[in-house]
Parts: sequence; C-alpha cells; structure tokens
Amino acid sequence: MESVWLLVPVSVILVFGIAAVFWWSVRSGQFDDLEGPGFKVLMDDDLPKGPAPGPGEQADQRKG
Repeated sequence: MESVWLLVPVSVILVFGIAAVFWWSVRSGQFDDLEGPGFKVLMDDDLPKGPAPGPGEQADQRKG
C-alpha cells in the first residue's frame, strides 16, 4: 500500500509530460503532412544531363 503513494504522483507527472510533448509536436507541425515523406521515396531525384529539349525536339526524336 505504501507504493501507491509513490506510483500515483509519478504516473500523474508522466501523463502531464506525455501530454506536453504531444501538444508541442502538434503545435510545431509534426503531423501536418503524413503522406509527403512516403511519396518522396518514390520520386526520381535524377536530373537529365544536358539542356532540356524543347517541344519540337522531343517530337523529332520519336520519329527518327
């Protein structure tokens, strides 16, 4: 029974600590974009080498 006098205040402090961290994370924007990082994995980061072809050049390359 004596351990209750220690465990109840410790658990209350722990709950307030977790609530404060959760409140900070929501206010700082940690949960704003949940899907973006998943799509960034699929995006191609390689840039084409050389100048970008114009619209007419792209069509000519397909014909020839």
